[in-house]
Amino acid sequence: MRVKDMPVADQPRERLLASGAVALADRELLALLLGSGSRGVSAVELASRVIEHCGDLSELSRAEAHRLLAVPGVGPAKAARISAAFHLVRRAQTPPERIRITSSADLAGAVRPLLHGHARERLVVVVCDGRGNILRRAVLSEGGSDHTPAPVRDIITTVLTSGGAAFGLAHNHPSGSLDPSPSDLAVTAHLHHAAETVGLRLLDHLVVTDTAWRRIDAQGPKSDG
Repeated sequence: MRVKDMPVADQPRERLLASGAVALADRELLALLLGSGSRGVSAVELASRVIEHCGDLSELSRAEAHRLLAVPGVGPAKAARISAAFHLVRRAQTPPERIRITSSADLAGAVRPLLHGHARERLVVVVCDGRGNILRRAVLSEGGSDHTPAPVRDIITTVLTSGGAAFGLAHNHPSGSLDPSPSDLAVTAHLHHAAETVGLRLLDHLVVTDTAWRRIDAQGPKSDG
């Protein structure tokens, strides 16, 4: 019997929506991925043949798409769909590799996606654990073309509530200048003191443009990137 000829309440898609994926057998879940059967073969029956061809569901999950093409009724689209679905599962089960901040260049790379190409100044904080692994990246403020607020209390609060032990700070200069303003220097000095007071470590404060970056502290610029 074709799936579409079944009573609606018995069709795999409707049962999944009504009761969840756990209510479906392996072949029914696979039938939903296939989308349709082939001439004279329902999607559920075709799914059974695919699983049988590979041996079991575990083997199917590791099968390359071209192996599935050997099953009559499975064309490139169906084979690619099955392979992609299982690959997504493997990706989802793989813990993401944490980016680690070990240098000013690492921090510049971490903030660049949040600052590159913006016509207004943005302030970004990168919260890290004690080993430098990034826990969070956040835009804390956005201002005009030549200034954005740098609220020290908000910065420290963000780091603490994120469970951080260290943090880096960066803001962009849409003008292209890497020279820190007097306000940049004052905020950096204030942040060093505030961080030490609550047991945090300020890794760096960077000025970033679309083509370069510069590390600053209370005494002025220290290095170019």
